Formats: sequence, C-alpha cells, structure tokens
Amino acid sequence: MGRSRAARRPTVTDLQAAFDRYAATVEQIAANGDWSAFADMFTEDATYSEHAYGDFTGREEIRAWVVRTMTAFPATEMIDFPAAWSVVDAPTNRVICEIRNIMRDPGDGSVHEASNLTILTFDDQGNLIREEDIYNPQKFADMTRDWCRVATAHGTLSDAGQKMLAALGG
Repeated sequence: MGRSRAARRPTVTDLQAAFDRYAATVEQIAANGDWSAFADMFTEDATYSEHAYGDFTGREEIRAWVVRTMTAFPATEMIDFPAAWSVVDAPTNRVICEIRNIMRDPGDGSVHEASNLTILTFDDQGNLIREEDIYNPQKFADMTRDWCRVATAHGTLSDAGQKMLAALGG
C-alpha cells in the first residue's frame, strides 16, 4: 500500500513571489485606478478584515467595498502604496508588512503619508485568501487634514477635499 503524500507547503521563496505579485499588482492599480482588479487577487471565498470599515467575505463583497472606498476622497488622492518592509512567515502562509499610503504632492513638494500593518494569508498554491489591515484611523485623519491644509494653500484641493477638511475641523 502506497503512502499518501501531504500537499507541499509554500516555501519562503514561494510566499515572497506571491507577495511580489501582490505588490506589483497594487502598484499597477494605483497607476491606472482600476480598483476592481484588486479584488481579482483574492480567491472567491477570501476574507478581508479592515478595522475601520469592517469585515468582507468573498471576492465580490471585497470588490464592492474596495471600489467604493478607493474611488472616493481621500483615497483618490493616494498615489502609491509601497511596502516599507515585509516579513515572510512560511509556517502560517503569511506575509506581514507595513504599507505606506502616500498622498499626491499637494503643491509644495511635501510628502504626506500614513502607514498600516497588513497581514496577507495565502493558500498552499499561493492564492490570496485573507487580508487584514491594522492602523490608527486618527493618524490617517490627522494626515489627511494636514494634507488638505497644504493643498488649500496651494489651490489644489478638490471640492470633496474641502468638504472633508471642514468635517475634520479645518
């Protein structure tokens, strides 16, 4: 009688390659604005845990949320989402990273950003089955308010930004 073989677990190299694909896809999406494609990185039954917005189950629920969120102010002013660092944890099929959320130049060359910790979980084939974003919403609000003030001073703040700035206490 033959021995059954367990499925091969992803190696650090496999998980790094999966993370590199994720990062390259996010970079492309940030450049072209097609946030619907973000959801295509997830399996059909994936979960997304976003501490300020809630939990989303399934690719289509993730798609509806990400498109709605990333096509509204202030996300529309975020131009890049590079990882500051990442750690591959092969025993759990996870990559843990710090994602920089970088705003466009408000008109004076200054850089405005806030970061979040992201935990990406992949299945044994390297498919994305879960994302969790962890951050301090107040830091994002403070950064957005500061960015809006600079953009206002340089005449580059949109109407949506003006409304947000007023809501954040200008």
